[in-house]
This record gives sequence, C-alpha cells and structure tokens, in this order.
Amino acid sequence: MKIARFDAGQGPQLGIVDDGSVIALESLGRAETDMIALIEAGPEALAQIAAAIAGGKGTRVALDTVKLLAPLRPRKFLGLGMNYRRHVEEARALGIAVPDNQVWFNKQTTCVNDPFGDLERGVTEKLDYEVELGVVIGRAAKSVKAADAMDHVFGYLVVNDISARDWQFHSATFTMGKSFDTHGPIGPWIVTADEIPDPATLDITCSVNGEVRQSSNTEQFIHSVPAQIEYLSTAFTLEPGDIISTGTPEGVGAAMQPPRFLQPGDVVRSEIQGIGIIENKVVA
Repeated sequence: MKIARFDAGQGPQLGIVDDGSVIALESLGRAETDMIALIEAGPEALAQIAAAIAGGKGTRVALDTVKLLAPLRPRKFLGLGMNYRRHVEEARALGIAVPDNQVWFNKQTTCVNDPFGDLERGVTEKLDYEVELGVVIGRAAKSVKAADAMDHVFGYLVVNDISARDWQFHSATFTMGKSFDTHGPIGPWIVTADEIPDPATLDITCSVNGEVRQSSNTEQFIHSVPAQIEYLSTAFTLEPGDIISTGTPEGVGAAMQPPRFLQPGDVVRSEIQGIGIIENKVVA
C-alpha cells in the first residue's frame, strides 16, 4: 500500500495511491487526518482500508491532478553517515576518519520538504545531494534486538539528505549543515513494509539535470536496517513516525574532482526501486 499526503484543492489530506489515482481516506469514512495518527492506529486500520478499497468504496482523483506533500513531519529525523562501502572509500579519500561504530546525526524536522518542493540554497556555497532509503518506524522500539527489529517498521520512502557541506563541519554533530529549511525532501509517499520484503535489495539512484551522479543498491549497506534499529533503540526509544535515513551511496558532489555542488536552477531527481521518485529544483 502506498499512503500519500496530498492537496487536491481543499487542503492537506491522506490518501491511498492506486492505479494512477489517489483515494482520500475521508471518502472511506476514516477519521485519521495525520500520518502519525494513521501509523499509530496499527495494522487493523490498514486492513480495514484495504478491504474498503477492494470493495469498491472511496472517491478516486487522478494522481496527476493533485499536489503531493511530504508524507509526515516525524518526531525524530535521524541520518546515518557512511553506510555504503564505496561511499566510505570516498570519505577516506577526502581525509575523513571512518569509525567502526554507526555514525548518526539529527536533521531538525523543520527541514522536511515536499517530494517536489523547491530546495532553497540559503547561505551555503557547497550545496550537495544524498539520495537515501528512509525507514518509517511503525511502533515504539526500545532495546530491540536485530532479529525483531523489522516488526517495528511501518514502511519506506525516498529521502534526499541535502547537505550544506561548508556548514556541516561547523560542529561534530553535522546538525547545522544537515538541517537548513527545505533540505529534507521526502516521499513521494510511504510504501508499507509488506510491499518491500527485503530493503537490502533495492536499486537507488540520484541524477542532477538528467546526469546520473549516484547509482547503487542497498545491498552495499555496511549496517543493515535491523542493525540500525537495534543500535539506536539501545540508547533511546524510536517512536511511531520517526524516520531513519539509512545512508547514501558513492557519487556525492563533494567527492568529485573537482567538487560539483548544486547551483540555482539545478534539478535533483532521486529514485528508489519499488518506492518511487522525488524531484526538487534548487532556487536562490
């Protein structure tokens, strides 16, 4: 199931994307207007929605006539650094030390942007792209072992971890350079976990103005999704709706010779197999 947040002219609402159309939850008699509320309603709610659609209920609107919005603003937006083997090689070539443990940072949730929203350059002179698989937590996870971690996953979406490289290293936490407004486009919807049997087998690409810059597969992960959930939940509780952004593959602009950073007018397209595409234009 693909669950979108969209605007058909009457304001934001939730809907199910199906066969080129979107079915508003409101037209199915659902009361949930917020994605986190729907996630917290649990599997029973999704089963009821699926049964209603299978029964022909709901009003369909053509997908290409609505504006797709960021599916949610998470409570926590957590990013993992250097989780693809070849990206680690890039980092080492730039003189960046790569520790053995998982390297996590926060993106402030005010950076969340629509899947086709503009990217504001802001004050950075070194704007960079990072396509990533986003994992959406479905139920609270604390001290969860890797073997049980996937029971806590609601679904997946595309993330572009837009980075202000000159600001990223103002502090060891990376937070400043990862959190500029608009620098967290996500979407285009959430694909529920049942549609992605193995998140470690997905093709992942990013292009700038039609030129492919990143092309890999999540089989290149150093730390698997279950290992990430185990590690994080050892320290703190992951809550429904939290986003874990699982790292980016090689090909970032900062690692090119010479570096190639994003400029106003550039169009960045991020795609993950089985999930979808987001596309964002850089504006001054």
